[in-house]
Amino acid sequence: MSADPARVPVPRTTGAESPAEVVAAVRRRAGPPAAWWGMVVLIASEATLFGAFIGTYYYLRFETPVWPPLGIPEPKVVVPLILIGCLALTAPPMLLAYRAAAAGRLRAARGYLVLALVVQAGYFAFEVHDFRDQLHTYGITRNAYSSIYYTLLGADHAHVLLGILFTAWLLAKLAGGLTTYRVNAAQAIAWYWVAVILLTFAVIGTLLSARV
Repeated sequence: MSADPARVPVPRTTGAESPAEVVAAVRRRAGPPAAWWGMVVLIASEATLFGAFIGTYYYLRFETPVWPPLGIPEPKVVVPLILIGCLALTAPPMLLAYRAAAAGRLRAARGYLVLALVVQAGYFAFEVHDFRDQLHTYGITRNAYSSIYYTLLGADHAHVLLGILFTAWLLAKLAGGLTTYRVNAAQAIAWYWVAVILLTFAVIGTLLSARV
């Protein structure tokens, strides 16, 4: 019979070494951990960066009579929307992985992370392949649209890749069991993915606006 997490003595949050102690430490925590606050700062800074990119896009658009410029293909619609929909489906597993880890359910946390990682990696692989095809077919022409188009897509892909590395790292760490640090990391990484998905929606929406 497992010990009641509420009765497990944990002198320090970081001193939790068993699943029961980890659950007890998480339940007794008065506020968000430092990892969560650090991720909030990172997300805020990245949102500012993308805000500048998107602002540049619309500034160039309003200064250009024909958008996208003549000779540049209009962005696709159906495939990007399907892909972003698939990426958005990884947010629930990431959040559920954190909740499972915080509840001491290590196997469930790993399962959710594997599911999310497979979809995230598939999304990234397809996007990189499509990105390379566009570069090979059209190249980077010397105009404002091409410049901001590839900047937005490249920055978004880089953040997706970073998220995949976060997920893979967390999965590798959880192979060694639960600790409070790993639960904190699961929470921070889950919220990072929520932010990346929202930023990707903003990027795709911005690029598709060229067809309006």
